[in-house]
Amino acid sequence: MFCKNLMRMVFFFLGLSLNLWNCIAVAETHDKPNIILIYTDDQGYGDVSCLNPEAKFQTPNMDRLSNEGLTFTNAHCSDTVCTPSRYGLLTGRYCWRTSLKTGVLGAEHPCLIKDDRITLASLLRDQGYETAMVGKWHLGMDFPGTPQNRDWTQPVQDMPLDKGFNYFYGIPASLNYGILAWFEGRFAKVPPTQFTRKKPNDLAISDYRIQPPYQTETSKGLFEIAPDFIDSECLTRFTEKSIAYIEHHTKSSNSEKPFFLYLPYTSPHKPVIPLPEFRGQGAAGAYGEFLIETDYHIGQILKCLDDHNLTENTLVILTSDNGPENTYAKRYELYGHKSAGPYRGGKRDAYEGGHRVPFLIRWPNQIEAGRVWDGAVCQTDLLATFAQLLDVTLPANAGEDSFSFLDVIEGKSNVKPRPAMIHHEMQGRFAIRDTIEGVEWKLILPQGKQDRELFNLTEDASETENALGDHPGIAETLEAQLTSLITQGRTTPGPAVKNDTGWWSDLNWIEQSSF
Repeated sequence: MFCKNLMRMVFFFLGLSLNLWNCIAVAETHDKPNIILIYTDDQGYGDVSCLNPEAKFQTPNMDRLSNEGLTFTNAHCSDTVCTPSRYGLLTGRYCWRTSLKTGVLGAEHPCLIKDDRITLASLLRDQGYETAMVGKWHLGMDFPGTPQNRDWTQPVQDMPLDKGFNYFYGIPASLNYGILAWFEGRFAKVPPTQFTRKKPNDLAISDYRIQPPYQTETSKGLFEIAPDFIDSECLTRFTEKSIAYIEHHTKSSNSEKPFFLYLPYTSPHKPVIPLPEFRGQGAAGAYGEFLIETDYHIGQILKCLDDHNLTENTLVILTSDNGPENTYAKRYELYGHKSAGPYRGGKRDAYEGGHRVPFLIRWPNQIEAGRVWDGAVCQTDLLATFAQLLDVTLPANAGEDSFSFLDVIEGKSNVKPRPAMIHHEMQGRFAIRDTIEGVEWKLILPQGKQDRELFNLTEDASETENALGDHPGIAETLEAQLTSLITQGRTTPGPAVKNDTGWWSDLNWIEQSSF
């Protein structure tokens, strides 16, 4: 009898322990924040009104993220054009380590992200998240057949669903690259069976449109498009699909799981096409109106979170893939608006205006409202930050250029400065920034007719004075550091790993034999 009672007690406490463990597991799942990563396209640092006191238009919903969260004033994309920045954002690795050394991909190309590489999406998916992408991909897709012989009944391969996302709705690349249709999953509801080319856009500076009428016969210089595709519908469709995804998730059988939504908008990248209801707003022409529309759509996403009581435990990130398009100079001349704020240059440049971008994070459960962080961070750092948040150790061949800034999010004191960051511009020119004896320095390496340039960013963030002549030793130190970080295949601590290629000509200061 004693043994039977003892066994009953053992099974009772065992069952109680299992139930308690299950409750803890469920609680831990609920404690994981939902994550929304909003990625604008060609939005400069000065295109957020809270970052630019002299902005010629207002962005109240972006400002809301700043006022209710954490503003990074020294945040950087990993390249100064679209494809490589998106690669760095999603993988935590600099894109120039791949085969893409300059420029961007077209719509149709083997995906730059290999299937075995950990991404933000695959990391979060493997930790119990539902993962979705809605918007512009621009990392390469494999479409069925050839432009002369497509079979749109066959699925698209080597695309977001193969890189960690459970759901995809969007377009393959920038609007000027073609194969334009509203893809959902691996198929276009209306296939791109017609053809068109860029058309004049009188709304904006040096711009174009992608709009009907389209033609049924192809010829040289045309690209593929679906008959129902219109460029000005992108923002509305992406916002509506994102809201539908969030609402569906809250009602689904997986609603207890957190979600990750990657929302790369197509604005304010060309074509600059604000909807009629936003025309006449602001004082920076169609460009300002387009950003006001973009801000409106971001506000709709935030309202959806409010309406479904998701705001407190949803981590919302807003940032941009690079600095403003080179129409920024004419825009300043016409309207007095500085899209890059106080910084030099813009998209494609190695200067600050090319890669210093808006970076706002809101997470009410964790982040005290209205905080500001002036230390350097890079978009590649999101992978390591999410991994630390979820208590995951990344393998040696993942996130090679990703440093966690979770301590900043958590408001800890005595946060160490980020180690050296490498910048890279469209034509392959390199730069490196690091803090040496309390001063933030940036060395831009020579390329073609462009000589070395050294800037003391602590005193000259606008990069007006080349300090190379006064500080040759600093330049030598940074160059040696850059060489090591490139050849080691990583900037994070760990064993050396290979870049995807050998030496290439942009590494003009490195001996080919030593690579």
